[in-house]
Amino acid sequence: MHVPDGFIDAPVSIAAGVAAAGAVAISLRGARRELDERTAPLAGLVAAFIFAVQMLNFPVAAGTSGHLLGGALAAILVGPYTGVLCVSVVLLMQGILFADGGLTALGVNISVMGVVTVVVAYAIFRGLLKVLPPTRRSVTAAAFTGALLSVPAAATAFTAIYAVGGTTDVPVGKVFTAMVGVHVLIGIGEAAITAATVGAVLAVRPDLVHGAHGLAAPLKLRVAGELVDAPAPAAVPAPAAARSTRKVWATGLVTALVLAGFVSFYASASPDGLEKVAADKGIDQNVEEHAAAGSPLADYSVKDVTDARLSGGLAGAIGVGVTVVVGTGIFWAVRRRRAEDLTATSTATPVA
Repeated sequence: MHVPDGFIDAPVSIAAGVAAAGAVAISLRGARRELDERTAPLAGLVAAFIFAVQMLNFPVAAGTSGHLLGGALAAILVGPYTGVLCVSVVLLMQGILFADGGLTALGVNISVMGVVTVVVAYAIFRGLLKVLPPTRRSVTAAAFTGALLSVPAAATAFTAIYAVGGTTDVPVGKVFTAMVGVHVLIGIGEAAITAATVGAVLAVRPDLVHGAHGLAAPLKLRVAGELVDAPAPAAVPAPAAARSTRKVWATGLVTALVLAGFVSFYASASPDGLEKVAADKGIDQNVEEHAAAGSPLADYSVKDVTDARLSGGLAGAIGVGVTVVVGTGIFWAVRRRRAEDLTATSTATPVA
């Protein structure tokens, strides 16, 4: 659902950019509460993983494909504020390096693919966990549902932006029907990928899933006919192997590299949902050439490498590498800022 330059007029694109910048600024502050020395590098890995999986377009209907948006997955794994930042990093790398998603439309893309998906998915996810049993299965089911509904919500958000700033005269009703219709199908793929990934992490390291914090229900004892909370057991330090995230990080990075560098060659070549709707309904009449069209990595291929498989694989691997480096750097900086704030607070001298 990467919106290219020319779909939305300049005033609305600027307004969306301002809104996206505000959302990123709020997320930077919120992410300080979510990130620590373990989760900061994992957040960079989540961004790289989303980048890799977005290269894997899957068929959803005749002549149409879809790909992961990633907002739900990021929010559940590393928190909603950090999730917005993860998707924003991915979109920035895609726009600058790979000419995917317009640069003037970056604010639109962050607002639609980052903010809307995270807010909708995480709100549904948390709401469901309040009424479902506190089990890992419930977390996976809530993740599936939140991810499923976040995609048509993003399609609806794009339609609303198009209604205000679209550069063509296609009736909004037709755009809405086509966008939501195809993205409901794409949402099923999004939900399956999100649930599978969250379930896999829960199986090996549930402590690293932000949305599963506090999952275990307190043990109850029956005293004088009434249920009361059992005394909390004495804290036992976790083994160093359990506290370390190196194995998870290395496994995730290798997985992302394999997906982007090898599996992506077998992805569907059909246009994604937005591209298909744009072509069928004519909202791409004023599309503009991407400002980074001359990038050596444009269209996810390495310039001057003639072998398509090798070219695409190298581009994907480079994208994963750059995204994990940039993302991890940003999240470490946010985490350090949090540490500095905590130090300043603890050392502040009370004023009489």
